[in-house]
Amino acid sequence: MENFAITNSNPLSSPAWQYKPGLVDYAEAVSTMETMVSNIRQEGETETIWCLEHPSIFTAGTSAKSEHLLDSFGFPVYNTGRGGQFTYHGPGQLVVYVMLDLSKRGKDIKAYVNALEQWVITCLSHFDVHAEQRKDRVGLWVTPQNKTEQKIAAIGVRITRWVSWHGLSINVAPNLNHFDGIVPCGITEHGVTSMEKLGINTTIEEIQSVMHKTCPFF
Repeated sequence: MENFAITNSNPLSSPAWQYKPGLVDYAEAVSTMETMVSNIRQEGETETIWCLEHPSIFTAGTSAKSEHLLDSFGFPVYNTGRGGQFTYHGPGQLVVYVMLDLSKRGKDIKAYVNALEQWVITCLSHFDVHAEQRKDRVGLWVTPQNKTEQKIAAIGVRITRWVSWHGLSINVAPNLNHFDGIVPCGITEHGVTSMEKLGINTTIEEIQSVMHKTCPFF
């Protein structure tokens, strides 16, 4: 995979890679990201990619519609400044928060989102999962035999003064019934799936390791 665009003549140092096992509180994660983004922007600190899992929650992006929250199941619901609509996070889902200085990487948000999607495609191919992009909707999609398209990974980013945060999530083995509480990303005609449902026996740790090895930002 080609490295993401770089506009200056000086090579960039690789982002720091962090993996935190266990479940990380969402509000704590947002607070940590805010600090990281501020430090990258103001102090030139190291860019960071952070892999983790959250307890069961729903988050609403800037395009979320209230009627798309069908049943919260008693889970916390957070409004967030990332793009997109409603999504679910929970145990068994790998969340990857990506904090990069895009002012040094092309200032091209469309290219950045494409790089995130291609990254997920490359990672999943290591597990013989054929994920695809769609021009009319963000995220990664698979088409199991004799079934309609189903979403296996979501993308939702925020850019603050050209520093990225939030990022992507991959459904490894979450409770897919929890997605019934929302209209995922505002899309009603396609379902949601996971690596487990596709018959792939793997772990969060293994997925994050492959994501590390295939990361296009190093």
